[in-house]
Amino acid sequence: MSKPSVLVTGGAHRIGAEIARQFGEAGWHVIIHYGKSQEDADQLAASLPSAETIQCDLADGDTAVAMVKELAARLDDWRVLINCAAIFWSDHVTALDPETNRAAMQINAVTPARMAQTFLAHASARQGRCVIQFTDQKLENPNPDFFSYTMSKHAAAATIPMLAEGAAGADDRVYGLAPGAILPSHDQTEDEAEVSHRLNLLERKTGIEEVAHAALFLAQGTLRSGETLFVDSGQHMLDQPRDVIYLAREIMAQS
Repeated sequence: MSKPSVLVTGGAHRIGAEIARQFGEAGWHVIIHYGKSQEDADQLAASLPSAETIQCDLADGDTAVAMVKELAARLDDWRVLINCAAIFWSDHVTALDPETNRAAMQINAVTPARMAQTFLAHASARQGRCVIQFTDQKLENPNPDFFSYTMSKHAAAATIPMLAEGAAGADDRVYGLAPGAILPSHDQTEDEAEVSHRLNLLERKTGIEEVAHAALFLAQGTLRSGETLFVDSGQHMLDQPRDVIYLAREIMAQS
């Protein structure tokens, strides 16, 4: 019997790469999607027991849909689609940047929704299929920074219960996975990240491996479809006036 398959978008780097590694080590066949990072994707695939790579520009929704259809036609046990890839570009609540907004909405919300629809319509699996859409702890802890990014993650979150109700079969599951500050992002230094990643309820760094563990847990399909799991050491329970990137800089400037 062949291994169950999982597609991880943005799987060559950062959180996506850790998810790919953990699924591979757990006995899955991993399809590592990349946009431009072919060398990194190929190296990661070569390190896993069963893996392949696939290229697609997620800004082109039609091409992404075609990619899903192609995989669905040849994979006989494709159980999980993980939409992890995202862009995190800066604009502010007082000045939405149209280009940033268009790109964020397309890559972070529209393309993942279309991929999920296509996966649920065409993929075959020996047991229920699972879609995991990455969102963000900002859904519950908003601030004025990264306005278009946050808007796009709210749009992605809105698709999760709708897909669960209207596009998924009885044995399928559609979930959200909402991480907090996990890795240095935007223009952060490592020192800034050390501070910002502890600005949560537990005052601890949430490990990248914790997010991958959560994805493996969701892939088992034991939660009610439509739910979102937060992996952020309680950051979403706080009321932070700015993104932790800037809060950390304020703290460091005062020390």
